[in-house]
Amino acid sequence: MKYAICTGLLFVSAAAFAQTTGGVSSEWDVRKLLEDLDRGTQQLKPVIEQVQPQAWVAKGAPEAYVQQWRTAQDELKYLLSSSENLAKQPDRLPLALDTYFRMQAMESTFGSVIEGIRKYQNPALADLVHAFVAENGTNRDRLRQYIQDLATQKEQEFKVADREAQRCRGALVQQDSKERKPAHK
Repeated sequence: MKYAICTGLLFVSAAAFAQTTGGVSSEWDVRKLLEDLDRGTQQLKPVIEQVQPQAWVAKGAPEAYVQQWRTAQDELKYLLSSSENLAKQPDRLPLALDTYFRMQAMESTFGSVIEGIRKYQNPALADLVHAFVAENGTNRDRLRQYIQDLATQKEQEFKVADREAQRCRGALVQQDSKERKPAHK
């Protein structure tokens, strides 16, 4: 019984803390951010399909561009999948980090592909891809801020839970020691 009371107090304290702290975007705001991210990523897909790195090789481009283009397409898929998972559970820090890292990987891969497009295919197409990637930079920055806020909130929740657990542990030890003392006659 005494353990159940401490456990209940611990969860009540953590829940009360979570409700009173501010700073972390609401679930609705996070979902809106992810919708914006998905929309930008979906718009990039047909543009990337216009890229023809195999034709670049015939013009003297390194074969590595073909693999980078395939990797860029994979990164788009991974980002969409990761974003979808985060939308289902926006309070999960690992999912938020995965989405953020997928965005960074996509941007990094596209950096090289954009240069290949510019040099071996069409500078205007390169500018278009660059514009899509840059536009998604705002979403990346918003996601990074959300991750920082979420990590801070999770850390604060942990501190509250730990402090309450320590208090509860102390109360239980005191109660046990009182129950074990023999009565003086």
